Amino acid sequence: MKTESFVELRGISFSYAPGSDTISRFDLTLRKGETVGLLGPSGCGKSTLLRLIAGLAAPSEGRIAINGRTMVDEKRFVLPEKRGIGMVFQDYALFPHMTVEQNVLFGLHRLSSRARRIRLDDMLELVQLDAFRKRYPHELSGGQQQRAAFARALAPQPDMLLMDEPFSSLDADLKGEIRQQLKELLRKANMTSILVTHDSEDAQSICDRVVRMSASPTTDSVEQLEREGLSHKS
Repeated sequence: MKTESFVELRGISFSYAPGSDTISRFDLTLRKGETVGLLGPSGCGKSTLLRLIAGLAAPSEGRIAINGRTMVDEKRFVLPEKRGIGMVFQDYALFPHMTVEQNVLFGLHRLSSRARRIRLDDMLELVQLDAFRKRYPHELSGGQQQRAAFARALAPQPDMLLMDEPFSSLDADLKGEIRQQLKELLRKANMTSILVTHDSEDAQSICDRVVRMSASPTTDSVEQLEREGLSHKS
C-alpha cells in the first residue's frame, strides 16, 4: 500500500559560491510521523539542508513542500515563521534569563491565556519537567536542558521538527538515556522530523530511515548514498 508523502524535497540544489555545488539535485520524502536521519561528516551539507527546509536560506533550484503546502519553488518562497517548523539546535538555544516555563510559553503568544497554560502543562508533562518549571537553564542538567528545548520547539504544534546535532553537548553516559527519551517523545507527538548527526549510533537509535551523505573531495557535492527505502530499520 502506497503511503502519501508528508514532506517532499525535489531537485534541491544550493551553492555558497558560483560554480561550487554544495548540494546538487537532492531528493527526499518523509511520511507523517517518520524520523529521518541525515548522517555524514562535517561540511557535507547536512545542516545546510535543514536551513533550506526551515527557510533560513533559499535553494538555487528545486521544490520543498510540507503537509501539502509548497514552501519554495521557482515562483514561491514562504518565510520561516510561516512554515510551521520547530527547531532544536546543538546548544539548545534556551533563553538564559527565562525559566523553563517561560521558554516554553515564548512561542505561544497567539493563544489565549487559558490555552497557553494548558499547552504548557501538557508539554512539561510530556518531557517530564513539570517539577522544574521555575528553574532557569543554568540550574538544569544537560539532559534537562535538552528536554526543555524540545518542549519549546513542540509547544506551538509545528508540522515538523528539525534537529541539528542535539546530542553533541551530552556526555556518553547520558546520550543513551536521552536518545531513548527523545524517540518516545517523537512517537507520542506523532512528529515528522529530521535529525542531523555525524554519529551513526545516534541515527540508528532514533531514526526510521538514514540517508548517508558525503562530500566529494574535488567538487564538494553532496552524494545521497542511501536513498529513501534503502535503509529502513526493522
